[in-house]
Amino acid sequence: MSTLTKYLLTKYIRNFLIVLISLEVFFVGIDFLQNFKSVPTSANLQLLYIFYNGFFTLTLALPLSIVFAWIVTLITFIKNNEFVAFYALGAKRKDIFSPIVTLSFILLISLIILQMTPLAYSYEQKRKILDNEYFSSTKSDIFLKYNEHFVYFQKLFPLEKKAENIHIYKIEDEDIIETIIAQKAYFQNNRWYVIDAKIISKPKNIDENSQLTVRNEKFLHTLEGFQPKILNNVYETKSDYSLLDALSAWILLEQQGVNTQKIRTNIYNQVFIPFFVIPLLFLIFAYASLNSRFFNLGKFVSFGVFGTLVIWGVFFFLFKITSSGVLIPEFSIIVPLLVWFIISSYLYVKKIQDI
Repeated sequence: MSTLTKYLLTKYIRNFLIVLISLEVFFVGIDFLQNFKSVPTSANLQLLYIFYNGFFTLTLALPLSIVFAWIVTLITFIKNNEFVAFYALGAKRKDIFSPIVTLSFILLISLIILQMTPLAYSYEQKRKILDNEYFSSTKSDIFLKYNEHFVYFQKLFPLEKKAENIHIYKIEDEDIIETIIAQKAYFQNNRWYVIDAKIISKPKNIDENSQLTVRNEKFLHTLEGFQPKILNNVYETKSDYSLLDALSAWILLEQQGVNTQKIRTNIYNQVFIPFFVIPLLFLIFAYASLNSRFFNLGKFVSFGVFGTLVIWGVFFFLFKITSSGVLIPEFSIIVPLLVWFIISSYLYVKKIQDI
């Protein structure tokens, strides 16, 4: 690593941390003040609320901090005439912005990795604390399809990975041929174990001598791979997924012929949308000046911050409207992101050629 790269990264990381902490404190503080009356009086729950809200805010604050820290760093270089010194020492454009872009990729990938962990459910945990439901997680009357079965759970406990009052109906040629009834079921080894199950089978060919067959099973496994958290989130119309759970749910529900638009939207939002900041780094650098003598710093900062918020607002709007099921995520998220990369690349090349 060259001396110039170390210097650039030191300045940028310091500004990045300052901006990130400032945004986190601002957003978390405002949210805490707004919901202060609803937050439990327990100090532990208040700390948990701040922790979960902090990570939830991080998904917004980190991409913005990457751009805002770059703006602050460039302003410092321009005001101190350090850009002139860099070029005088033989540095090229790529030597200046390449370390920043590389670090930004690492930060964004780290954010994506974090969203593969249980921290991805921070908003849900925060909401449970506000609703005094943090220590209880129960869903009632869940009815869904899984392969050739229709499954009814009177009560589902996602955290405990168990369900109560189970009815499983096996369908063949639009006819119920078997019913499994049990009081309890547990999720272990990537499958559901039904305990003390009563199995009622109906003969395929019914005549005057036909009768139902009833037998009891001590243990019966079914619904292989259908995780409790996925069951819970499929049932909840306004629930987020961790990235790994979202991928699992996408595969499973695709096999069931269920609409996966909401799940695909969440995946694209977590994996692709944060990278909208990368073109902004190039554009902001392209429109910066070598020195401050003939450069309007106020205008540069205003357009940089405002433009970042506008671009972020557009993608946030597209994500929200796609989540409601109005648009197909591939056309409302992926295509606009590709268009944004193409437009920003054109503007960057045009600006560099004009210099």
